[in-house]
Amino acid sequence: MERWFKLKENGTNVHTELTAGVTTFLTMVYIVVVNPAILSGAGVPFQQVFTATVIAAIIGTLTMALAANYPIAVAPGMGMNVYFTSVVASHGVSYQVVFGTVFLAGVLFLLLTFTKLRETLIASIPSPLKFGITAGIGLFIAFIGLKSSGIVVANESTMVAFGDLHQPVTVLTLVGLFLTLILMARKVHGALFIGMAVTAIIGYIMGMMEFKGVVALPTAPVLFDLDIPGVFSHGLYTVVFAFLLVTIFDTTGTMIGVAEQAGLMKGNTFPRAKQALVADALATTAGSLMGTTPSSAYVESTAGVAAGGRTGLTSVVVAGLFFLSIFFSPIIEGISSLPAITAPVLIIVGCFMMEGLARIQWKQFDEAFPAFAIMISMPLTSSIATGIAIGFITYPLMKLFSGKGREVHPLLYALGVIFALQMVFFPAH
Repeated sequence: MERWFKLKENGTNVHTELTAGVTTFLTMVYIVVVNPAILSGAGVPFQQVFTATVIAAIIGTLTMALAANYPIAVAPGMGMNVYFTSVVASHGVSYQVVFGTVFLAGVLFLLLTFTKLRETLIASIPSPLKFGITAGIGLFIAFIGLKSSGIVVANESTMVAFGDLHQPVTVLTLVGLFLTLILMARKVHGALFIGMAVTAIIGYIMGMMEFKGVVALPTAPVLFDLDIPGVFSHGLYTVVFAFLLVTIFDTTGTMIGVAEQAGLMKGNTFPRAKQALVADALATTAGSLMGTTPSSAYVESTAGVAAGGRTGLTSVVVAGLFFLSIFFSPIIEGISSLPAITAPVLIIVGCFMMEGLARIQWKQFDEAFPAFAIMISMPLTSSIATGIAIGFITYPLMKLFSGKGREVHPLLYALGVIFALQMVFFPAH
């Protein structure tokens, strides 16, 4: 174990790594509840998503542990699951077709990890677009949480309005939200998970949910439930690019952030970056074959790092705990049936994704507007892909007409033209 994970070299020990692994797991285990709850809204069978979510997390996190030796956990990411359901609803396609886009994005991501195009793509896209995309997804996620819980409801006059506080689900959502916020303000590890657990207990006592059991044998994974030809027949190229782009930026940014916090960066370089990205790409590709959305490195890994985690042994512990969770699907299915339990997580995670806005130069309009356009268009059009396309079109145009055209990477001009042509002549349908 010492030879593999280099515990002494990284200033840690087995006990510390075990503690860190448990801490990370508790902060991110909500995904095994939230992910099936969200994707079941697109018609994907709950048990299929649950099993796929756990297996994808195990594959990604174990690969991260054994190949890259980082205390970084990988699992299907928030944001992409909400986007998945919106694509199914807005484009009128089957969930199998959208899983086809996830598979293609995963394969492209895997290929990019072995080329320099990945670095070129990341370097060519300016910070305002990266931060705008992340923040836009955050607003989209938060809006879904507000809507599913009844805090925000449809209104003919104003489009949306505040919900009815006489509705039990809405009241319970607010109770769960404020409870979780208090736990987070007190910096309690696993605040999201604890908040969900307490909300679930209250919901059960109030008769708002029921369980079909506690423990059950895991459901066998459903393989190849996807439709790749449908991706091309429905023209979902922007969707593939959206999955690819967001996964690359989200994963790369999270990995670097966690590595910096753990003191594992070597100057400005991220050691073993290829191995780390392969872990995410493998999890995304495998997950799409079983029935879940793209995987990503989890920012909740910082909780484990704060507890002392410095090596892949932390990630091994996380993967082991995910494996154990697969035997408790009846409890998880019961929890997912009540929106009040998962909605607070969506709202709070949406807030987490606003962090990068502080780094946008808001006084430079040619920098600020494209980011703003991305942010506002994602929740209002219910399409992350549309938001990305608008950002890639407006940014090079504004730079060009403000006399700063040379600051824009040629690849960005090409992408802008492609997105414009796609939106006008080949809209997804």
